[in-house]
Amino acid sequence: MDNTEKLPERIRRYRQNLNMSQEELAEKSGVALSTIQAVEAGQAYPALGIFVKLSRALGQRLGTFMDDQFSPDPIITRIEDRDKALARHVASVSEGFTYYPLGAGKNDRHMEPFFVTIDADADAKFSTHEGEEFIIVVSGEVSLDYAGEHYVLKPGDSMYYNSIVSHKVAAANGQPATIYAVIFTPMD
Repeated sequence: MDNTEKLPERIRRYRQNLNMSQEELAEKSGVALSTIQAVEAGQAYPALGIFVKLSRALGQRLGTFMDDQFSPDPIITRIEDRDKALARHVASVSEGFTYYPLGAGKNDRHMEPFFVTIDADADAKFSTHEGEEFIIVVSGEVSLDYAGEHYVLKPGDSMYYNSIVSHKVAAANGQPATIYAVIFTPMD
């Protein structure tokens, strides 16, 4: 069973361990009840911003829902071994983004590093969540809408921003793109 299949079980288990209903999780996280129901039923895989909100509302770091094993430092992910531990998002949540986790196995991490592919026609949505994001464009061009401004970044360009501010990352100019992304979400 891969993490895509385990995620609904993990979210449901943490929610139930807190004696929290789906409605309460929706209220606490700011995520629509229908999205939570679809995620727990295994019908949708949450976009990263939604994933951060759910993990935060459940009092867990993002990696808690992704990790299956512990690996001692350093964590090295070879390009030829990079697994799709997070599946392509289901259309009803966020379509066209594929996340490859780069920190799985480091249980004490405070950041979530990913390699991300963005389809040319990805259904990018605005997101807000606590923390910070750092992105480096690897290939293609990436558009960033942030705080009412629009930016286009080329390979080698980077962006670092507070993710509590409404933002949207997408492929630009009708071409796919790839990025490295590091998400930091503070825990209380």
